Formats: sequence, structure tokens, C-alpha cells
Amino acid sequence: MLKAEIRKHYKAKRAQLSPYDLTKISAQVHALVLDSIPFTSKYVCIFLPIERQNEISTYGLLEDIILKGGHPILSKANFTDHTLALFHYEHTSQLEINSFGIPEPKHGRTILAQKLDYVFVPLLGLNSDGHRVGYGKGFYDRLLKQCKPDCLFIGLHLFDEFIPIDDLNPDDMPLHLCFTPGGVYDFRK
Repeated sequence: MLKAEIRKHYKAKRAQLSPYDLTKISAQVHALVLDSIPFTSKYVCIFLPIERQNEISTYGLLEDIILKGGHPILSKANFTDHTLALFHYEHTSQLEINSFGIPEPKHGRTILAQKLDYVFVPLLGLNSDGHRVGYGKGFYDRLLKQCKPDCLFIGLHLFDEFIPIDDLNPDDMPLHLCFTPGGVYDFRK
């Protein structure tokens, strides 16, 4: 399928999820992440959900990064050049919802991508090689290219399925891991 078709398909599929389903799936994925990823002393870039898009909730993970002694990092989108600025998360008072519905920091201490140990990457669809389809602006592909070689790129998917992507391009950065309600997929093998 083409990326545009995949976006349409998964946006419709997400819209079918009830608040209960979304909460249940988010909790299942959250539990799997906690069993697999150590956060102590790690710099963890995590996205916060666009609620009107029925994205997976990551607020529990944000809390656990803090509780486990990690360093939570949030991004702020620049829609002019499609880049992400990174900020240390300290408190909910930093957050505001932008015009696209994305919760992001309005201020804070900045950090460079080269410092990150993990990047949780939002996605709509995913293929069996770890390539993802996002919203189509390339924000995360640009960010991931700036990360250190041992940084792990981690997807969180609402569904236990892969879909062929027919229009991949050389700038598309694959994930290393993806967590779904039913399991963990490691694409490094």
C-alpha cells in the first residue's frame, strides 16, 4: 500500500477504538515496555499523544521514566523546517497543546539528539522490517539521523499487524523495536 492509503486506513481504524479500548491497549503496551526497557539514567525522548487522533497514551510511560530515574525528553515541532527541538521535561506547566493537537513544551532546558539513549516514535502503520508510516512530514526521520549510533528507535503500535509499504524512500529510518498489545518485535535481527 502507499503511505497515503496506510494513513487513511489507520486513522479510520483508530477512530473505531472506544476510550476503553484505547486505555486497555495503552496499558498493555506500557506494561511490555516496562518489562523490556531500563530507564535508569537514560535520556528518553517520548512523544505525548494527539488525543483527537486516538494515539496511544504515553503519559504513564512519562511518569515511569521519572520514577525509574530516567531523563524524560519532549520534542517541539518547527513546522517551517520540519525539525524537532528537544527539551528536558520537568513539569506539566511546561506543556501546551499546539494547533495540531500535539502536547509539547513551551520552554525548558534544551538537549541535543546525540545525547538520547531511546526515542519513542509515533506511528500509524508499520511493515515487517520496522519501517513506519507517520503523518508524512519527516520530523522523526530527521531527528533519528542526528542520534548516536547506539540509540534505540522504539515504536508503539495500537495494533498487532504489519502492512506492506510500497513507497519507502532512502530517508525513511527503520525502528529497532516495536511494542504492540500482543508483543515486542525486534527488527535488529
